[in-house]
Amino acid sequence: MNIQIFGTKKCFDTKKAERYFKERRIKYQFIDLKEKALSKGELASVKAAVGLNNLINTKAKKYKALNLDNIRTESVKEEILLNNPEVYVTPIVRNGKEATVGYKPEVWKEWD
Repeated sequence: MNIQIFGTKKCFDTKKAERYFKERRIKYQFIDLKEKALSKGELASVKAAVGLNNLINTKAKKYKALNLDNIRTESVKEEILLNNPEVYVTPIVRNGKEATVGYKPEVWKEWD
């Protein structure tokens, strides 16, 4: 298992995800989205697993500021996500080609 957790240090669900893997002694890599955003390849992999719209946090302050409601094309949304990681739903947890968005222990259990 090769777990990556993308999130922020202040995100409650990201902390819960880290705790989930720590308690089960499963090694993971934490990537702070405030320091390093997802690459185009990582975004494509996660998007294939969960869908682009599931990655977008419609409650984020920046969501309205970026006017994401009115953007229809996926390529424009992807570009905005790549440049504005604060709009992601966190945590984004990857295990190879599989991925989840948000706190999803019921899915992670299946990865064992």
